[in-house]
Amino acid sequence: MRCYLHAFLLCMVFTFCSLLYVFSQLASTLEDRDEWNLKEHGIPDRSSHDTGHHLRKRPGLAGLGDREEGLDRERSNSRVKEHSDERSHLAVVACGPRLEETLTMLKSAVLFSKKPLQFYIFAEDDLHDRFRRALDSWPRTVQTKFKLTIYPITFPKENAKEWKKLFKPCASQRLFLPLILKEVDSLLYVDTDILFLQPVEDIWSLLSQFSSSHLAAMAPEHEEPRIGWYNRFARHPYYGKTGINSGVMLMNMTRLREKFFKNDMTAVALRWEEILMPLLQKYKLNITWGDQDLLNIIFHHNPESLYVFPCQWNYRPDHCIYGSNCQQAEREGVFILHGNRGVYHDDKQPAFRAVYEAIQKYPFGENMEASLLQPLEASLQNTTHTYCGRTSHLFTKRLKQSIMSVQQDITQKR
Repeated sequence: MRCYLHAFLLCMVFTFCSLLYVFSQLASTLEDRDEWNLKEHGIPDRSSHDTGHHLRKRPGLAGLGDREEGLDRERSNSRVKEHSDERSHLAVVACGPRLEETLTMLKSAVLFSKKPLQFYIFAEDDLHDRFRRALDSWPRTVQTKFKLTIYPITFPKENAKEWKKLFKPCASQRLFLPLILKEVDSLLYVDTDILFLQPVEDIWSLLSQFSSSHLAAMAPEHEEPRIGWYNRFARHPYYGKTGINSGVMLMNMTRLREKFFKNDMTAVALRWEEILMPLLQKYKLNITWGDQDLLNIIFHHNPESLYVFPCQWNYRPDHCIYGSNCQQAEREGVFILHGNRGVYHDDKQPAFRAVYEAIQKYPFGENMEASLLQPLEASLQNTTHTYCGRTSHLFTKRLKQSIMSVQQDITQKR
């Protein structure tokens, strides 16, 4: 009897200590909110881009993204005008040797989009001027298609080093975009290794398909469970049968900021800014893919909040490396190409590299059919020794339509 009593007391002590730990982490997170300051910054004066926007140096998350003039002086604070804004809002985080890859992603966005774009680039300080010089070198007719704001990399001060080294440098910055861009209602986040093969506004339009409970949209990590990573190896909760991939993430950030999220740390639902650090502390020894794993954990407990779009919106080597396993792409083609694992820069998946180099080398203003599509099709013919190369017609199926549409518009304007 005494042994059972001792075991019961030990369990009670362990439970009590666990609760203390969770609430201490919540308290630490709330304290971080009062110490997190974003550096004051601006961008050079350009008629085609946002000019001179600075962030106020105010304590707490409420001050992040609180600009003196706002993201776009043409937009008012009216919610009606916010939703009628034609711009697609696109964010990317670039650190280390990701400058050229990011520029190629942005180039693919402006090449095919017919509606104006708003770019939010989060980059290390030494990349800011290089981004500006590169984008300033683009033709003025191209620059008029987008507006730009460049931000420093910013994490909660108390845990900045831990967040920055999570998975890849700066990758976890995406988790804090809703807390930094507080004036932005909706946002499309993409990794640097994304290529748009059709207009950005097409994925942006998926926001209109959200139900009242949806606040984010992503694609599954895998379509085929037999080769899935999460269902075979994950040591933490994940969304659905095979998890989700966060390389392309569409967000209604207003809803995300307002949501109270269910979790496995406490019976109390937590806001976005309250849940991140406790989750990291609980699972940091069990996660492999960093911030993507944290998103999987969050939406595992809140599945009603996620809209899942098909794999053609986030097509990766996993969808063809062992044979084609993205049925939607087989029917309609690839909409967004995701060259993860560095496949744009090595010889492992030459079909992916061919698409990247075709867009990267295309000279602005040239006929896209002659200077982009035809060279790409010639390059893809040399990739048929790989599974992805054998299905590379899926890469050009939607791309051809996008190019034809752009060329028709150019002809009509002449």
